[in-house]
Amino acid sequence: MAASQVDVQQLRRSLAIAKKDLRIYYSKGPVIIFGILMPAFLLLAFSIGREMSMEFLLPGMLGVTLFFTATAVSPLVAPWETQARTLERLASCPVAVWTILLGDVLASFVFGVAISIVPIVVGLGAGVSISHPFIMVLGIILAAFCFSSLALIFSFPATSSPATIMMLSSLVKFPLVFMSGVFIRLDELPGWARGLASISPLTYFTDLTRYCVDGDSQHSVAIDLLVLLAFTITFLVVAVKLHKTTLPRRL
Repeated sequence: MAASQVDVQQLRRSLAIAKKDLRIYYSKGPVIIFGILMPAFLLLAFSIGREMSMEFLLPGMLGVTLFFTATAVSPLVAPWETQARTLERLASCPVAVWTILLGDVLASFVFGVAISIVPIVVGLGAGVSISHPFIMVLGIILAAFCFSSLALIFSFPATSSPATIMMLSSLVKFPLVFMSGVFIRLDELPGWARGLASISPLTYFTDLTRYCVDGDSQHSVAIDLLVLLAFTITFLVVAVKLHKTTLPRRL
């Protein structure tokens, strides 16, 4: 069988896995709490009592919502399936490791993009205008895929305990949120903080959305998009290599 035919079959199996993940996992408690309620409470706590325009709040609101929703379930699928012993059945099928992981990424991608519509509707309802809608849509698509790929790395430990994975992901996700220019503009951060912000993919998505809303950004659109693409490829490669090592220990 030609390699191209094999790849098409694997992609179809990834779509089937994504459909399964969306049907089974996205109504679970941890996903609702860490994917939807957590970003809502963070933004509420940050904005109460502070005079900030909706033009400033919308990029941060969109960035936090997309980041948390796109990373809500990918880390938990592997331990849940290890715990339920369904991973063994999946691994016994003619699927590659990257096929399984891509399915998890696609499910998180769909969830993240769908929920990101909410802050956009809220912003538009509050009178915010989006100057560059095509760039924003492109940024949301790329960032959702990037954040979903990052979340896969959190689940590489060969454990059946979702709590362990949630603790690990939280140790990474919360610092990324607070150093990524979501709540404070990058140009208002000290030099050392801007250096830390440069290693966060959320920084570049937030910067891109600020450009789309009020034209104020620290990087060009091309740099924001290219860095997000580079992060996505890196996260996917690292995740596949790590999971190839630990998957046999889950079975």
